[in-house]
Amino acid sequence: MIAHVSIHVSNYEKSKDFYTKALAPLGYEAVMDMPQHKVMGMGVKGNPDLWIVERKENLGREHAAILVGDKSAVDQFHKAALEAGGKDNGAPGIRQEYSPDYYAAFVLDLDGNNIEAVCFK
Repeated sequence: MIAHVSIHVSNYEKSKDFYTKALAPLGYEAVMDMPQHKVMGMGVKGNPDLWIVERKENLGREHAAILVGDKSAVDQFHKAALEAGGKDNGAPGIRQEYSPDYYAAFVLDLDGNNIEAVCFK
């Protein structure tokens, strides 16, 4: 079981705003915020499983998939992430190439990291 993952971003403040808005429909919120280190842990119910960390090199190559409970959460994530400044990298829908019940949406964050919301219902 994975305890947490980190996404590296070039601008902590802008990315903090983006992720706060984009992940709100999934129940994610800032659990730990350490602006002095330019690090924020986000999660559901107090569990920081997604970390946003400012870093200046090797950006835009990461992928994180967040498992959600239903298709509407995938749809809401996609809409919120685009409204927050993300770029569409795959509209909500079934991904037959992965499995018949793989419903997901993909958004590139401000640095080109691929963020996904997925459900299997």
